[in-house]
Amino acid sequence: MPCARRPSNALGETAAPYPALGVDVGTVRVGLAISDPGGLVATPLESIAGGRDLVARLADLARARRCGTVVVGLPRALSGRETASTASARAVADGLRNLGLNVEFWDERLSSVEAERVLLAAGVRRAERKAGRDAVAATIILQGWLDGRPRVE
Repeated sequence: MPCARRPSNALGETAAPYPALGVDVGTVRVGLAISDPGGLVATPLESIAGGRDLVARLADLARARRCGTVVVGLPRALSGRETASTASARAVADGLRNLGLNVEFWDERLSSVEAERVLLAAGVRRAERKAGRDAVAATIILQGWLDGRPRVE
């Protein structure tokens, strides 16, 4: 079954399905993942440093990859309360929206824990796990969003 089409990509084009960009906003690093254009599979992309120009760099990346949606992981405490990390993720999302991008949130509770489990199960060494954890967490966030969307024929 094909996926539902997104209204447009980051460039405002509407003719075809577009990939989505997954973002796991951390205090030091930001994990990134990308989906296939059909919206079925998320793949780790990279981890980048945070910083003042983060929103601009994310917007440039989304536009360069012709993403229809940027999915930002929304961190919350296990109780569901918002935290300082939640405010950071919301600020990044607001900045991207202000630049004209379509942004959606996805609950990212325990995504970093799951990413660590995945990397451990794959036999990845500690130093390499630290470097890859954020991108894998972004992949888990994005895949959850992809799987949670309705499919249409």
